[in-house]
Amino acid sequence: MSVACDQLTEVASAGVAPALRAVDCVANEMAASAFGRLFGAGGAMAPVLTILLTLYIAFFAFSLLTGRSSLGVSALTPRMLRLGVVLTFATSWIAYQGVVWNLAVGGPDWIAGVLMGAKGSATQLFGDRIDIVFGAINDISEATSQAGAAAPEGGATAAGAAIAAKGAGGLFTPDSVMWMGALLLLLGTVGVLLTARIALAVLLALGPIFVIMALFGGTRGLTAGWLRGVVLTAVTPLFVVLGGGITLELLVPIISGLVQGANAGEIDGRGAMAFFLVAAVHVALMVMVVKVASTMVAGWQVFGLGASERGQGRADSSQGAAPAPASAAPPAASAYQGRASVISTAGAAAMGEPPSQGGAGTTRSGERRTVITQVAGGGLEPLRQGESVPRARGIGSRFRASNDSGRLPAKEKTR
Repeated sequence: MSVACDQLTEVASAGVAPALRAVDCVANEMAASAFGRLFGAGGAMAPVLTILLTLYIAFFAFSLLTGRSSLGVSALTPRMLRLGVVLTFATSWIAYQGVVWNLAVGGPDWIAGVLMGAKGSATQLFGDRIDIVFGAINDISEATSQAGAAAPEGGATAAGAAIAAKGAGGLFTPDSVMWMGALLLLLGTVGVLLTARIALAVLLALGPIFVIMALFGGTRGLTAGWLRGVVLTAVTPLFVVLGGGITLELLVPIISGLVQGANAGEIDGRGAMAFFLVAAVHVALMVMVVKVASTMVAGWQVFGLGASERGQGRADSSQGAAPAPASAAPPAASAYQGRASVISTAGAAAMGEPPSQGGAGTTRSGERRTVITQVAGGGLEPLRQGESVPRARGIGSRFRASNDSGRLPAKEKTR
């Protein structure tokens, strides 16, 4: 650990803002050292990276030989881009820090600063404001204690009665309620911020391993999950800072009233209850923020990394082998198919037999009935409702008359 991080770590317990600065410094150094030990010069994972790249090229060559892939722009462009991204982020800490680290850590902080109109880091500014709030609460508690201790001897009986009243109140004295509210506020702000920062640091330290997993379709889902975790832990501090800013604005008049009561020698009970209520609402808001962020990240498709190449190839082949739409068929063919289906249905109904269900041996060898209609112009005319189907006794009986005008006679006599 560097000297700067050692100095920040020593004063981390002084407040919220120093703790955030120490966590950021330690997280950056941990990620840099982890990257060097994994894929740096003489890193432990450098031979593994070489083997994986060789396998990737070998699998692609095998797919070319077997005809599953082709040498085209649509096939080579995504593979070359994926290979370039993996080599860039897995072998260069400068590129990894400049893109992944800065986007995950600095991006949400910059957005929060723009929305709040702050100059510099919005997270550090929020930590400073939290320190001011806890400093005011500490001053209120100390002022109340000093006022009780500095009571004159003549008023010792009144001071003793006040102390006895506080003891009788138990945990529900104004002082204890105020401190419980401060504890809730501490957990809802500093606790969520530090937890998200530490989890983000761990994910970014392990990031190069998951970047390499994007090469193969079977492990590409792990890369997608890692990206979702990074986005979740990066967006959570943004919501904490924005929601905490609103909470602090609500706490300003409440703390002002508590300070005035402390100067008078006692803590306002209504003010302490209001402080506790706002802190509890802030904790509920943070729980909702985490759920909303999780829902948002779960719906992210992650640039299609979750789908494998085999699934994409099957989808493309199924789309390529899909039949032509019905609108592309000739009108005569579509009319013929429609009338033929009606005729087959009417014939089955006339014979009183259910249609065959695919078995080759289910064809009956008994009586065979044929229903054929023919009209002029080469088309077929379906039977109308209420008309009987004649039995096929002779050749001449297979033709029936059409009621439409301009067509052939009803029957043709055969010799």
